[in-house]
Amino acid sequence: QVQLVESGGGLVQAGGSLRLSCAASGRTFSSYAMGWFRQGPGKERAFVAAISWSGGNTVITNSVKGRFTISRDNAKNTVYLQMNSLKPEETAGYYCAAAKTMAPVQSHYEYDYWGQGTQVTVSE
Repeated sequence: QVQLVESGGGLVQAGGSLRLSCAASGRTFSSYAMGWFRQGPGKERAFVAAISWSGGNTVITNSVKGRFTISRDNAKNTVYLQMNSLKPEETAGYYCAAAKTMAPVQSHYEYDYWGQGTQVTVSE
């Protein structure tokens, strides 16, 4: 069992930055690939970024490439999402998830554990 707790969300102006963190419980964190998803008002949950168990491989959705970075610190059982140049349309709940796989995965069906989410609001 893995429990995930996100933090770092908040209100930011367009063009600003936020760094989300996801702290995981358990001693097997390094065995999981990790991902970030987001769900805006009236929208389906969408993939944002994923990272392999070692941190050596990442996948970023095209709309945030060059602006968002995913990373992890296995010693701290934490995965991060650095978000720069934020846009109002990226207002959403942001969720981290853990998958029992080594490689990063994009489909939410591949993920076994989910956090409760953290709200990001980007104002005009």
